[in-house]
Amino acid sequence: MTNDPSFVCIVDDDASIRQALAGLLRSVGLTVFAYPSTEDFLHDARPVGAGCLVLDVRLPGQSGLEFQRELEGMGIHLPVIFITGHGDIPMSVTAMKAGALEFLTKPFRDQDLLDAVHKAIELDRERRRDDAALSELRERFRSLTPREREIMLLVAAGQLNKQIAAALNLSEITIKVHRAQVMRKMQAKSLPDLVRIADKVSSLPFRFSGAEL
Repeated sequence: MTNDPSFVCIVDDDASIRQALAGLLRSVGLTVFAYPSTEDFLHDARPVGAGCLVLDVRLPGQSGLEFQRELEGMGIHLPVIFITGHGDIPMSVTAMKAGALEFLTKPFRDQDLLDAVHKAIELDRERRRDDAALSELRERFRSLTPREREIMLLVAAGQLNKQIAAALNLSEITIKVHRAQVMRKMQAKSLPDLVRIADKVSSLPFRFSGAEL
């Protein structure tokens, strides 16, 4: 995934600004998609890869800050870099609290934008790597039977085989077999490794010990 092409989306209603920013970003080898409105951005097919959004704060109709909140609700997690010619401290604080990576007031130095864009793309690349790892972990967890999930939870909680056997009214041999299957399916190399995996699994959006995924 680290070799995925990176891109920048620009949303600014000023054509001259869009052209200038697109030219700057393309000059350093980035793929750029420029839009005059948030509607155009949403209607376009977003490219695959790590990217970020350079967003004007003041747009006709919906403001950039409002659009930032809308993106979160839509599950679009591109890092946002705000640009504005009318910024003030309260506005920048609001943007940063909502998760914006940077808030640049026009006129800003080209290097400041480039630095912010490169940082944003790297953050998005890390997020994509984490998402891919969690997706793989989810698939491993799906491969467990309900009994194996139950035993995984108890093993990760620190219970011994004989304790688990007593709690589930099973033999220790049966618990050992299930435990070995859990270790194999979850690709855990050791008990501490399984505990770390269990911690990650517990944060995924499905019920940890039941059959619901």
